[in-house]
Amino acid sequence: MPMQTRAPGETTPEVTSSSNQFGTFGGVFTPSILTILGVVMFMRTGYVTGVAGIGAAIAVLLISKMITLLTGLSISAISTNTRVQGGGAYFLISRSLGPEFGASIGLALFLAQALSVPFYILGFVEALTTTSPHLAGEFTMIGLIITTFLFALNYVGSGWAIRAQYLILGVLVASIIAFMGGGILAFDPEIARANWAPAFEQNSESFWTIFAVFFPAVTGIMAGVNMSGDLKEPAHSIPRGTLAAIGVGAFVYLAQTVIMAGALPRQALIDRPYETLLDAALFDAGWLVIAGVYAATLSSAIGSMMGAPRILQALARDRIFSPLEPFAQGTEHGDEPRNGLWLTFAMTAAVLVFAGNGSGGGALNAVANVLTMFFLFTYGMTNVAAAIEILSRNPSFRPRFRYFHWSTALLGGIGCFGAAFLINPVAAAAAAAVIVIIFLYVSRRVLETTFGDARRGFVYERVRQNLLRLDALTSDAKNWRPTTLVLSGNPNSRATLTRYAGWLAGGSGLVTLARVVEGDLHGDGIALRDELTRDLRDYIASEKLSAFPEVHVSPNFEEGFAGLLQSHSIGPIKPNLLLLGWPNAPERAAWFAQHLRLSERLGLSQVVLFDRGLPPKPDRGNPPQSRRIDVWWRGLHNGSLMIILAHLLTGNWSWSGATIRLLHLARSDEDLDALQTRLEHIIKNGRFHAEIVIIDDDAPFKQVLTTHSADAEVVFLGFTPPDDDSLASDFHSLYSDLASDLPTTLLISSTGDADLES
Repeated sequence: MPMQTRAPGETTPEVTSSSNQFGTFGGVFTPSILTILGVVMFMRTGYVTGVAGIGAAIAVLLISKMITLLTGLSISAISTNTRVQGGGAYFLISRSLGPEFGASIGLALFLAQALSVPFYILGFVEALTTTSPHLAGEFTMIGLIITTFLFALNYVGSGWAIRAQYLILGVLVASIIAFMGGGILAFDPEIARANWAPAFEQNSESFWTIFAVFFPAVTGIMAGVNMSGDLKEPAHSIPRGTLAAIGVGAFVYLAQTVIMAGALPRQALIDRPYETLLDAALFDAGWLVIAGVYAATLSSAIGSMMGAPRILQALARDRIFSPLEPFAQGTEHGDEPRNGLWLTFAMTAAVLVFAGNGSGGGALNAVANVLTMFFLFTYGMTNVAAAIEILSRNPSFRPRFRYFHWSTALLGGIGCFGAAFLINPVAAAAAAAVIVIIFLYVSRRVLETTFGDARRGFVYERVRQNLLRLDALTSDAKNWRPTTLVLSGNPNSRATLTRYAGWLAGGSGLVTLARVVEGDLHGDGIALRDELTRDLRDYIASEKLSAFPEVHVSPNFEEGFAGLLQSHSIGPIKPNLLLLGWPNAPERAAWFAQHLRLSERLGLSQVVLFDRGLPPKPDRGNPPQSRRIDVWWRGLHNGSLMIILAHLLTGNWSWSGATIRLLHLARSDEDLDALQTRLEHIIKNGRFHAEIVIIDDDAPFKQVLTTHSADAEVVFLGFTPPDDDSLASDFHSLYSDLASDLPTTLLISSTGDADLES
């Protein structure tokens, strides 16, 4: 029996629609690494190493890089879970936490990016006038000339700016080779030993004040993310480019710390951190180091001038702030955000004029601290967004990037907020206040306090507000969650049905165990209803199910069933999934088919369970690794829901580690390689892990089905309800026969609301 069994490989994600088509190196890695290897590397790393000593300086570096690495993991997870468009961090956060958080962080990030441009230009002009003192009198004019040049470079298109960054990167690399090469030649183990221990007290510093000096060196990881709308393959490029920049930056800073601390005495590192790099340059090529400082400042300015207008454009296109609507427009070719670029140019020129012929003074430095806080809060909120996505068990949160956990995101968020307050508590508080004000403005909500039974009252009020808000939001396949109505009857005799109801919710949906009973509400029906409701509630508690009880009393079952399907809801939360058991008696086939058709017309997907008993309970300390879930694929309509439910099943501890197999019986005329590729594409876009099994066999389907799935723990099969009662008997006979030799089997009929690729 010929058969192909292949596991889907990790292939390049689909191309996201964008006007520009930059790759990983040019669109993400280059702007990120140029921002990371910035002014701090030339001006302050020597000072940090001299005061902290090699050991503590490495600790500062590792803590700083750990924060950005954890943030990078969160960025990678979020960016591989959605079709990334323009707007960078704003887009990622707003699509995860909603417009309130997204707009708050997005506007703050725009201001940080836009106002960073003049600060980098000021750094360039200061370096230039220090090297050439005769130009000091033209400080402001030089700054405005550089601003105009960078504006023109970005105005003609981001492609030119990207190409300019390649040249700047080359200069920066040459500069690093020059001073590190000289440091290696001058390296002395005795000097390194002397510089190992810290000298905090002698310099009136502490570990955390030195940490605050160094940390801005690593806050450049969003430079590439902000180019999201101009990337050819954002989900591919953002994780790889961002993490690569973090890794390369860590290596360069580590090498600089160790090499220069072994080549230069401590006091020289502290007193002359920049000049020591000039002195150490190979072949007296101090001019290369000077060129490196120019490259570092200009590249950071270019990256910020590219990123700020794109964030503003994404904000404007979401129509959150009506005054921003003119900035939504992009050019016909390249979708360049020209209006936002003009605003960034004007803001830069204004700051340069305000700064005057000098370094900018204390007021400007205070604003610079606030800008650093905005970046840190952006990183922190990105981590919070990733943590909330996974802790809320959102079924649509299925990132392709797997090296991520809610604990890493939470730790990264704590690190970002902690670093902000360690660097400057006042500036951090100011940045937080601005973000909160924007949040309150966007959300337009007032927190109302409830008295009396405060706990229940507060919860009720929050539920009420959220239900009203949910009702006003447009539903989307990306936000699909199972809201399951289970025809449980007497649940004590249907343990498999109720247990699978909880498992298929995956901790992210709602489950109602419903019982329809015949009775007279004007007679003893009320008492019967109350009694059966208590029984259901007791059963739910004893089985530790996350479910609600519902008992519907009606003169006959058909009326009761129809009434239950129509009326069971709380505002916008209505059942979208009906779970019921398979009727073994053939004479009930027509009755069963009528119920399937009715629920289908009322917009409910259906899951029908063939009860073969529950799988053995695993040992709590040793979850099962060998359980297998077989999903028989025939197409996207039912297949999407089958895969999503199989994925939710593996989210339960009892099924953790289980393998999902996607099986397809090929037709005789099908191209097996093309079929394999198509299924791999479906799995990749759906962001699932599954083993693909393509079966090329002419045997009857019942035989093939039994051969390949009799030893699975559960089998998923798609079905379509019979069109009328005349077909009900054949329908019942067909599926009874197919499932006769199988383990517990779930028949799935989907309305199409659950989209695998959302």
